Amino acid sequence: MIQTDIIIIGAGPVGLFTVFEAGLLKLRCHLIDALPQAGGQCAEIYPKKPIYDIPAYPEILAGDLVTNLLKQAEPFKPGFTLGERAESIEKTEDDQFIVTTNRGTVHRAPVIAIAGGLGCFEPRKPPVSNLSDYEDKGVEYIIKEPDFYKDKRVVISGGGDSALDWTIFLADGVAKEVTMVHRRNSFRGHLDSVQKVQDLAAQGKLNLMTESEVVGIEGDGIVESVIVKTKEGEQKVATDHWVPLFGLSPKLGPIGEWGLNISKNAIEVDTFDYSTNVPGIYAIGDINTYEGKLKLILCGFHEATLMVQSAYKRIHPDKNLVLKYTTVNGVQGF
Repeated sequence: MIQTDIIIIGAGPVGLFTVFEAGLLKLRCHLIDALPQAGGQCAEIYPKKPIYDIPAYPEILAGDLVTNLLKQAEPFKPGFTLGERAESIEKTEDDQFIVTTNRGTVHRAPVIAIAGGLGCFEPRKPPVSNLSDYEDKGVEYIIKEPDFYKDKRVVISGGGDSALDWTIFLADGVAKEVTMVHRRNSFRGHLDSVQKVQDLAAQGKLNLMTESEVVGIEGDGIVESVIVKTKEGEQKVATDHWVPLFGLSPKLGPIGEWGLNISKNAIEVDTFDYSTNVPGIYAIGDINTYEGKLKLILCGFHEATLMVQSAYKRIHPDKNLVLKYTTVNGVQGF
């Protein structure tokens, strides 16, 4: 049995930063993640995706962010159970939690922090009748390696941050030709990214099609063109790849059976300390919900910081917790 102070379910950026914040308070952490490596979606799905809203980093690749977070957590010697899904939780008589994975690994701690991002997830697929015929034959739902699209013609569908970011990245000297297709005139992503896309379109580096939608795929065994429905009618766009980036459909999996208050596939929390309705269990990052919630890594870092303060008081109810600045004390690992 693995004994620790905080069991962190989810080894993405927010879970990794929790290790650092907990370590400053001399609390040990052990992380459980169904993925085979730490870093969550940033490592598994988007390692080469640029991120623009991390403080002090005007731009950083998702994989590099994970590398830095692991280095930041290293002095506090976190434990990892990777490639295993947290399956069940039970409470002991001495106010501890037992978390068992689908492979039977048993963990024990007085506090659980659920930082599972979107939980189990799968891409949202567009309603195109012959879509499955071209999956992995020119249709991709995620971009793992941007060089895969070097000198290729690419159509990207979507209007959120992921679609905007990859459109900007590929149009800036990677792909031979990039077309962005979006059903509306307005976008859901950052205003700065929207402006960059519009600027690239104005410079002729990008074909921007708004109020449009891909409704069909053509090609002999591989994608050769897509059919785009516009206000004027249907238009054929020649392409080597179609990447529909409509986000991920979250599925909580076993987490939904742990007696937590759930709203729209997210865990309800108290914003005082991001605690759930079960004392001792917290939820931080994209997996939680509350009024005004923003699903940003930056916000998850803030939630983790406040959560560990509450966790310390739960673990050490008789000790006074005094905030000590790292600029004064430095970082002292275990």
